[in-house]
Amino acid sequence: MIKQLSYRPSVIAYTIVLRAYGQVGKVKLAEQVFLEMLEAGCEPDEVASGTMLCAYARWGHHKAMMSFHSAVRERGITPSPAVFNFMLSSLQKKSLHKNVLEIWRHMMDDKVVPDHFTYTVVICSLVKEGLADEAFRNFAEMKNLGYVPEEATYSLLITLSIKIGKNAEALDLYGEMRSHKIIPSNFTCASLLTLYYKSGDYPRALALFNEMVRYGIVADEVIYGLLIKIYGKLGLYEDARMAFEETRTLGLLVDEKTYTTMAQVHLNFGNVDKALSLIEELKSKNILLSRFTLHILLQCYVMLEDVASAETTFHAISKTGSPQCSSCNVMINLFMKLDLMDKAREFILQIRDHQIEFDELLLKTVMRVYCKEGMLTEAVKLTEELSRIEPFEKSTFVQTFLLAVQDGRREAEIISSLPSEKINLLALELILDLYIETKDFVEAERIFKLLLGTSNGLSVASQLITKFCKQGDARKAEYLFHLLIEQGQQAEDAACGSLITLYGKQQKLEDAQKFFATVAKSCQGRTNLYRWMVATYIKCHKVDEAYLFYKEEIQEGNDFGPVAISMLVNALANTGKFREAEDAIHKSFQSGLKLDTVAFNTFIKAMLDAGKLRFAASIYDRMVSQNITPSLQTYNTMISVYGRGRNLDKAVKIFDIAQSRGIPLDEKAYTNMICYLGKAGRTQAASFLFNKMQEEGIQPGKVSCKVMIKIYATAGLYNEVEEIVLRMRRNGCPPDSDTYLVLIQAYANASKHLEGEQVIIEMQREGIQPACAHFNVVLVGYTRTGLTKEAERVYGELGKLGLTPDIECNRSMLRGYMEAGQVEEGIMFFERVGGPKDRFMMSAAVHLYESAGLKERAAVVLSSMRREDIPFLKNLEVGSCRKKIEDRMMTTGS
Repeated sequence: MIKQLSYRPSVIAYTIVLRAYGQVGKVKLAEQVFLEMLEAGCEPDEVASGTMLCAYARWGHHKAMMSFHSAVRERGITPSPAVFNFMLSSLQKKSLHKNVLEIWRHMMDDKVVPDHFTYTVVICSLVKEGLADEAFRNFAEMKNLGYVPEEATYSLLITLSIKIGKNAEALDLYGEMRSHKIIPSNFTCASLLTLYYKSGDYPRALALFNEMVRYGIVADEVIYGLLIKIYGKLGLYEDARMAFEETRTLGLLVDEKTYTTMAQVHLNFGNVDKALSLIEELKSKNILLSRFTLHILLQCYVMLEDVASAETTFHAISKTGSPQCSSCNVMINLFMKLDLMDKAREFILQIRDHQIEFDELLLKTVMRVYCKEGMLTEAVKLTEELSRIEPFEKSTFVQTFLLAVQDGRREAEIISSLPSEKINLLALELILDLYIETKDFVEAERIFKLLLGTSNGLSVASQLITKFCKQGDARKAEYLFHLLIEQGQQAEDAACGSLITLYGKQQKLEDAQKFFATVAKSCQGRTNLYRWMVATYIKCHKVDEAYLFYKEEIQEGNDFGPVAISMLVNALANTGKFREAEDAIHKSFQSGLKLDTVAFNTFIKAMLDAGKLRFAASIYDRMVSQNITPSLQTYNTMISVYGRGRNLDKAVKIFDIAQSRGIPLDEKAYTNMICYLGKAGRTQAASFLFNKMQEEGIQPGKVSCKVMIKIYATAGLYNEVEEIVLRMRRNGCPPDSDTYLVLIQAYANASKHLEGEQVIIEMQREGIQPACAHFNVVLVGYTRTGLTKEAERVYGELGKLGLTPDIECNRSMLRGYMEAGQVEEGIMFFERVGGPKDRFMMSAAVHLYESAGLKERAAVVLSSMRREDIPFLKNLEVGSCRKKIEDRMMTTGS
């Protein structure tokens, strides 16, 4: 050691040795040197003590470090800020947050000025120890001293704010962080996405995800899971599915929650098989299914009405603990839906025996079973039991039910005095249901009178009638109407309409007519009754009777209303009764009926379908003159009116008017306009509009892409067609059989026959079976240019794919032989080919036979054509294609 040297000891020398030992991990030797320094009478200074503290911190000797630090403090030595930071960092790495805060408080006591790093470490430990107020106080101090916090610090405090319910503060912190141009981490993004999801702020969630993409922030499985949930809530099924598949492709798909999140989305969109497939995938990975996953599996089987599998899954849920109310609820609803009432009763008995804690939804479901089955005793017993415990003590359902079933004047007075919001509609409905089901009409009438005696009783009764109608129970609804009439009351219009609507669904037109006659005079909203009656006539497929009904009512001077007349005209037009539709339109104009936008739209569309384009245009002019605001549908229909009438300038003008009025045009409007531009041969204008639609943020769908492909194909612009097909694939909308047909036509128009054949091969690779129509386009291309050998080769491919050539393909081949002057081949083909032969084929055969000098055979075919009354085509010419080619060659040569 230093003592062995002929050298007067000093603190500096010892400090150098301490640092050397500390850097290589010789902590024991460093301790010996420090003791030797003390024995030599050298008083350690701030540097020596700090060096020793750093050695302890560097090598994780935290207990020794804490003891040494206490000893140093007792000597009145205060380490430098750098040493404090080193100790704090070392302690935090080992999650010794209490020790971090102890050192921090010593630091404050010793009046050591913290720096940016100190605050970063300390705030983290304060958050980890749940000291929120102190964390935010130090965060404020940090900023007051001019320090800009790091992303990690902001992230911790954002997450903490969300955890303690301070959502606004969390968003403020994020805004502050972004103002410093700090890019958020995926952890911060996950916290904010969770906040947006729970608060239902889905647009901001998607905006944040777009921001992540823009800044290259890599999403993890948690973020993808949240994104799938959000897409599901917004109804964006395809986006949710693509996000899930992207998670799989990136190798992030590990957590059961991500699978179950996507399974729930599949389920919500009715794709039960896909939801089941994901759960099966989980099982194949030997992942033990959680209660949540089992509940989703249960919902799948319920939707499939697979009782056995649902019962097995419910049993599996029961093994994980007491079943949830929601699981019990779906099981009972399944039994009720399938009318398995014995199973429903048995199931309820089981959950009662196992003392499952009810929520209000499960209670109401169980009460439906009891009341439907006439189980009054069980219903009363259950409600009495639950009325004594939370949360049912204040339940309006329980209170209403118990008061109503007690046949007494006092109870009746109590119910009569209750405000409408305190009377539970479902409770009264179920009691009525129970008494009607058991044919206890005395009690049913008592309950109904009790109901009418309450404030707003008539409205509640009308709602009950409406409910019974929605459930398809006309018998109960009629019974309640009968009771109302006995009490001198008239049901509300909505209740009347619901019964008329139910009659329509049940195809009971006569009942609807009788009921209309009963209530029409006393009904306040007669125009609404017309609407429901017209709908009933239409549902009963009696459009003619609906028209007669309309004429009778307007002859009596009654106001039919815009909705009813709109429904009637639409029905007449849809069934091809355009004269009657036009008559109804004229009558509505003559009577001065106040029409709305929907009615005018219906009128215009009806006359468009009828081919009355001038009248349709005049209806639009009337609409504008009456200051009725046109809708997007109006403009779209008028584009069709002018487009079909070949008045393209006016169609373009309508399109421009819609844009100038700020109406957000949709894909349908753009496609409609593009279609008519294409039909007029204005390919460039159509292309411009197609591109403009995309610039407006409207993604072209399959229909608009097909329209544009067809326009390009007609113009022979196969490169543009290829570009759209490629774009369709990129957007997850692969081309179908029709799209490929148009692509082949584009190649054919540009004389690119081999490329057309390649498309057919590509179709097969993608699992799309080519049809005769696809081959026929290629056949026509070859035969028109006299390449009959190539056409024969393509024709032969039909049989290899198991396709029987249709009449179009046979016609193309025969035309090719005839026009190429290949008489012998043409005759052989005609005689060999089976199936029906049309006017062209038979006429071509006659010409070929005559050209070969086979007059008798020609006469046989002609005779057959006369017998079948098929006109003969005289103007066909054998060898016309060859002559054209020879003429072209001679012209080129000269």
